Amino acid sequence: MATQREYQRSGVDYEVLDRVKRDAIALAASTAPLAALSGAVEVPGSRGSSAYVLKVGDLTLATVVEGLGTKSIIADQYLRLTGESRYADIAKDAVAAIVNDVISVGAVPVTVTAYFATGDAAWYGDERKSGELLRGWREACESAGAVWGGGESPALPGLVAPEAIELAGSALGVVPAGREPVLGRDVTPGDAIVLLHSTGLHANGASLARLVAAGLPAGLRTRLPSGRDFGDALLDPAPLYAAFVRALLATPVVPKFMNAITGHGFLKIMRTPLAARYVVTNLPPVPEVLKFIADDRKMSPAEAYSTLNMGAGYVVVVPAENADETVEVARETGYQALVAGHVEQGPRSLVIPELGVSYADDDMRLS
Repeated sequence: MATQREYQRSGVDYEVLDRVKRDAIALAASTAPLAALSGAVEVPGSRGSSAYVLKVGDLTLATVVEGLGTKSIIADQYLRLTGESRYADIAKDAVAAIVNDVISVGAVPVTVTAYFATGDAAWYGDERKSGELLRGWREACESAGAVWGGGESPALPGLVAPEAIELAGSALGVVPAGREPVLGRDVTPGDAIVLLHSTGLHANGASLARLVAAGLPAGLRTRLPSGRDFGDALLDPAPLYAAFVRALLATPVVPKFMNAITGHGFLKIMRTPLAARYVVTNLPPVPEVLKFIADDRKMSPAEAYSTLNMGAGYVVVVPAENADETVEVARETGYQALVAGHVEQGPRSLVIPELGVSYADDDMRLS
């Protein structure tokens, strides 16, 4: 099995988390008949995917709840060290985590709600921080083409640290008329794997990054080879891939599978119902900050590529004849992308020949 030793040492154990997710999916499935009380019906196959999908009359809707994780702690620490506030960027990261999930079932985001939990309401007393947070959230919603519909901002003393803030939220999306939800059920051998580039850490791996920083003499002020601060690079915001998905759904291309590359890294590429070999023959460039983390922790390629996004922020599986057009749609909407590989017959696995890496089916089980 792929190992995530370094992630486990940072307090994030996906073997435990995935077990709980599987248990939750099984229990939640028993409530599906209740949708009929509201005139709705669950779309089969959406449980365990990036968003939950149901039909209400002529509408096909998708919902998701997501959070930023511990990246806000890095923003807090970097502000104390440098006086530089990056709260607009982490707000964008939180919205990206939410929206990039709901679009992955082929839905366009309609509305986003916010959840800002603090340990002390005094957190908002710094109007610079709170103002940037709110402006960043609004800008991210505008970028996603989604209404900021509201939210909740509880103060939770004793549960959240007094100086901390937890950022999370939800999104509602709608599958465009004439389209079906994208749930990976139609993936077949011969399909192409397209990867859109990442910008850095995104919202995944912050606990590991903090562990790295804690072991460095200069911490977040450590200089990367480019001359940037480690902390500065960690806080680069993640892309919102909504513009790409909107544009792709406006073409004749029928994507078969889409997913953000977050927790589990490249393993997300084989998060489809099809038992097949997913072969990645072309790799995107690895952002400097991710290479630094992997090198510092002496992570093997197998561990690095199953823990961090390693340069791939989003995956799309399309028919081979649509691969180049998909890359072009990405570029036209402002994203870098490449045809990274293909699907072929064989037992469920993910292979990266250039790195000598192979992952088996049981390296990622969410259902």
